[in-house]
Amino acid sequence: MTETSTGGRFGAALREILADDTAFDRHREANLRPETVEALGAKIRESGVKFIYYMLPTLGSRTVAKVVPAELYERMLKKGIAFHRTALTDLQTSREGELIGGGVDAHEFWGLPDPETFQVLPWDTEVGRIFCTAYDPPHLGAAGGRLVALDTRALFKASMAGFTERTGLELRSGLEPEMTWTGPGIEVISKDDQSPAYQVENLEKMRPVFKKVIGYGQALDFTMIQGDYEDDGQIELNWEYDRSDRTAERMTTYRQICKQVARELGLQASFMAKPYNGKMGNGCHHNLSLWRVGDGDAVNVIEDGRVELHATETARHAMGGMLLHTPGSMLVMASTVNSYKRFWDAGQFAPSGADWGLDTRGVAIRISANGRMEYRLPDASVNPYLSHLYLLAAIEHGLEAQIDPGEPGELSDAANGGTVPNTLGAAIEAFESDEYLMNAMPEELTRIFLQLKRDEWARYCGQITQWEFDQYWEAIP
Repeated sequence: MTETSTGGRFGAALREILADDTAFDRHREANLRPETVEALGAKIRESGVKFIYYMLPTLGSRTVAKVVPAELYERMLKKGIAFHRTALTDLQTSREGELIGGGVDAHEFWGLPDPETFQVLPWDTEVGRIFCTAYDPPHLGAAGGRLVALDTRALFKASMAGFTERTGLELRSGLEPEMTWTGPGIEVISKDDQSPAYQVENLEKMRPVFKKVIGYGQALDFTMIQGDYEDDGQIELNWEYDRSDRTAERMTTYRQICKQVARELGLQASFMAKPYNGKMGNGCHHNLSLWRVGDGDAVNVIEDGRVELHATETARHAMGGMLLHTPGSMLVMASTVNSYKRFWDAGQFAPSGADWGLDTRGVAIRISANGRMEYRLPDASVNPYLSHLYLLAAIEHGLEAQIDPGEPGELSDAANGGTVPNTLGAAIEAFESDEYLMNAMPEELTRIFLQLKRDEWARYCGQITQWEFDQYWEAIP
């Protein structure tokens, strides 16, 4: 069997992780250690929290949860919470009436708490939250006790640990989550063809927003670093880069912060990829670096001390893998029908090809500062666990096969994965055609993700839009 047909070391390791039927028992055993129980109980008592959300992210970037009185934390550590399996697929029913992800007869999964993720919600300090990991329950016998392949958070955390074990490298990332706000008092007026970006007056209009968002972020252990105004109602607030599993988790939390701030201020906050024609879309650039970790200090292997902009050999191979698999991973990076409108609107700084360059905004991967690779294709509606998972698989393939990306602006044959899709339908085809990624990822994950995306594309293709009326209602004779 070839490396491509097996998904390489990455795919083999994931299959081993998902075959482990002792995973639930080991997690529960760790939860019930006396020191763990006591530590969580002390945090809850000291915080004054009375209710806790036990929550998980879904395939579609939503978050599902159950609320439990705080004093039942020990019971939750032992058994966790039960959800219908289709909660992880957004409880989406297909056009044919099928509940995607198993149907109404699908068995429940159990979500065991990860006690280290407990935090108090700063907008209501009587409410806390804990992330959970999804397992098939042990009572299923031979099929039980395993991680659920649709839990993208758990899947990425496990994959990241395996990647570090195999390569000695740790993936770190920082995100640039753009989003659009609308409502009274924040409207923007500007001259024709003049961008409102960076203007302090527009930041002033958004002052109530950024004060609350930054404040809540800091209360939830974000190191908030900077923010700017980019287009009509669009702001980007950034936090410090970190290990990529923590970054993905913060993105999930950041969305909840923004929705809460919008409720408090009587505004609307959207992570829709492309709300308006002629305005910039909402991207979510992933700034990536690889760090050699061991007994001493971690070292960024994307950087080697040169002053001029450059890419080290390790960075080149990582980029080679990412570029090769860009067409096949676009369904993850740009996961909605609306996502592809970003790439059709010329002149709005969204890349549309698989290439790389030095400090230029028209490429998929930009080296704008030594020590990081800015992957510019994901948009603000992305599932951050899934995007990082696919990037990690592509990076490992690039490192393992030493894929040459070519020179800036000149993609090599080795890194050419084909035409980058420009619609969701084309992305579905490219996703299925990437044999390496299809075999690297769990079959259940790709099968159900494809079912969700095919259904979304079919629903869109079956809709009659206002544009069609405008074009064709009076077109003939």
